[in-house]
Amino acid sequence: MRVLFAAPDWNRWAPALQKAAPEMELVQQAEPASIDAIIYAPGGEIDDLSPYVNARLVQSLWAGVERIVTNPTLTQPLARMVDPGLAMGMAEYCTGWVMRAHLGMDRYRQDGEWRNETAPPLAKNRNVTILGMGELGRSVAAMLRGIGFQITGYSASGRPVDGVEVMGAAHLDRALSRGEILINLLPDTPETHGLLNADTLGKLPRGAWLINPGRGTVLDDDALLAALDGGQVAHAVLDVFKNEPLPADHPFWSHPGVTVTPHIAAETRADTAAPVAVENIRRALSGQPVLHLVDREKGY
Repeated sequence: MRVLFAAPDWNRWAPALQKAAPEMELVQQAEPASIDAIIYAPGGEIDDLSPYVNARLVQSLWAGVERIVTNPTLTQPLARMVDPGLAMGMAEYCTGWVMRAHLGMDRYRQDGEWRNETAPPLAKNRNVTILGMGELGRSVAAMLRGIGFQITGYSASGRPVDGVEVMGAAHLDRALSRGEILINLLPDTPETHGLLNADTLGKLPRGAWLINPGRGTVLDDDALLAALDGGQVAHAVLDVFKNEPLPADHPFWSHPGVTVTPHIAAETRADTAAPVAVENIRRALSGQPVLHLVDREKGY
């Protein structure tokens, strides 16, 4: 099989992909009609996918595909990346910040004052709400459940997840009302743009924490700043933003209630993602069902 690599960072990806599929001819340039499949991510040398009429699959190296599904030259089936390493990284990131919020670690400033008047509840008495119960949301839920947290999940479909009470689109307010700690992992779609706004942030328990390693477009920045200033939200940990890198003059940088991390919550790792990409290409070329196929109407 001849596969076109149309993504940045050839030197990192090529060895892992060729190790996963020694039979694959991985190329960066070739006659378009000779290409059987495309491994793709925005930022590579190719944006026009229309000449690749024989490609049976475009396999994304990104979990988010909002910058791919809008490409008008994309006519081939598209699969998003579901990388076990990425899912584990996301779970670890979210768990670390949940524990900081849960234990009140910021309370213990090293200023000589002995603050032992308040002990945190046990994890079993703390609810975490996760918006978005796809692969990443399920991985985060599993790790937090292992510690003992009560988990409420939310997804538009309300599809069941073992050990988690998942609420569908009609019950967003109820899911938010439980979110002492709220984690956003929703995809970037027209339906999720600005979903976390003044109204929805107001549904959270007063003093809730927000952790957003999902998509910056889901959050209304001004509404969050107002919620922080008014005490409705105690602290926000933000890893994704509408404009990246986050401009140096953005108020998030200087707000005492915000922790900014530079889009590092989860990384697609070549050693764990390459076998996923190769397996999907093999499936596409042999007529088997493709894993993680993108629904063009939903955008994910």
